[in-house]
Amino acid sequence: MPEGDTAWRTARLLHETLAGHELTLSDFRVPEFATLDLSGQRVDEAVSRGKHLVIRVGRHSIHTHLKMEGSWHVYRLDERWRRPAHTARVVLATSERQAVGFSLGITEVLDRHAEPAALSYLGPDLLGPDWNLEEAVRRVTAHPSTPVFVALHNQRNLAGFGNEYVNEICFLSGLLPTRPVADVHDIAHVISRGQTMIRANRERTIRTFTGVARNGQNEWVFDRAGRPCLRCGTTILRGELGDAPTRMRRTFWCPSCQT
Repeated sequence: MPEGDTAWRTARLLHETLAGHELTLSDFRVPEFATLDLSGQRVDEAVSRGKHLVIRVGRHSIHTHLKMEGSWHVYRLDERWRRPAHTARVVLATSERQAVGFSLGITEVLDRHAEPAALSYLGPDLLGPDWNLEEAVRRVTAHPSTPVFVALHNQRNLAGFGNEYVNEICFLSGLLPTRPVADVHDIAHVISRGQTMIRANRERTIRTFTGVARNGQNEWVFDRAGRPCLRCGTTILRGELGDAPTRMRRTFWCPSCQT
């Protein structure tokens, strides 16, 4: 599942592939930017901002978001793509390699000067060089009646956590997802624990919360509804929480380990 660590690794891959090179091809397969041609322009860098990706080319910023299904692949110029061509949304090529964005949830090209304003709503970036715990705590605690799960998931509070992280953070902190932020004893510690986890996972292809980097053994509660808790054996429960009907997220918790 794409989360902040996935975006961070993807940005590094795109930076290593494209930065410092001139584009020989740009192909935007979305109607609004279908006629835009950035070939001949030099790629300056690729960076992540929470779960967002930005590729800076000349006076443009290519802004993409993986959402649930998206991914970026890098290929040799003569290499066959591993996903169907009709799912490609962006193709960027240099004289050596090509980067292809498939099934991207967001694909837009911004004026470079407009990029900061477009992403200004995001909270402190958990994997960014300007991470600010004090500001993160201020944003999370600004609405004390909000369930802790919803507050940690809100990208306006913290940029980078998704469903998997928030469920696992709640478990490791002994918190029911529904507990109001005001009732969390040390929210700064909860946020710091999550930031430590996402930093540890950013270099891993299989993220782990249990210390075991094997699928099926790397998570305490996420996607384990109906199965026994790995800590106490109680059956893991499942529900939904969100701050709007269109933003409901799956929750998983152990009714014994989390209160």
